[in-house]
Amino acid sequence: MTVNKHPDNVVFNIENNTYDAYLKEYPTHIGAPIIETVDTVAWKNKNLQLVNSEFKAQFDHLKQSLDAFKDLFKDNQLVYSAKFNFEPIVGKIYHLYTDINNKKFLSILSPDECDFQFYGSYYLNKDKLWIKQ
Repeated sequence: MTVNKHPDNVVFNIENNTYDAYLKEYPTHIGAPIIETVDTVAWKNKNLQLVNSEFKAQFDHLKQSLDAFKDLFKDNQLVYSAKFNFEPIVGKIYHLYTDINNKKFLSILSPDECDFQFYGSYYLNKDKLWIKQ
């Protein structure tokens, strides 16, 4: 069995026994233009910095929202665990004090009208959440 030898610069398909350079998706002869790879490293680095700064901004926003939520939760826990002998009205501001037994209580009296240790003022919103003033 003899195999016909073809030069290296000729594109010959042994399976089909044909010259198929015209079917290739890439240049196949020595005079074809050079295939240059695009430098994607600079593009990746630039866009990676943009994406990372966007992620950091979103993370900081979420962290700030979480901190505000935790503060709101703590304030509501504090006020709802305090003693009060009246039904608070939505839209009013109430004042939280510490009595002589170091217990928290809610009052309608402002700090200049009361001699107890003042802790803070809170507004009751329509959702029954206490908002620190």
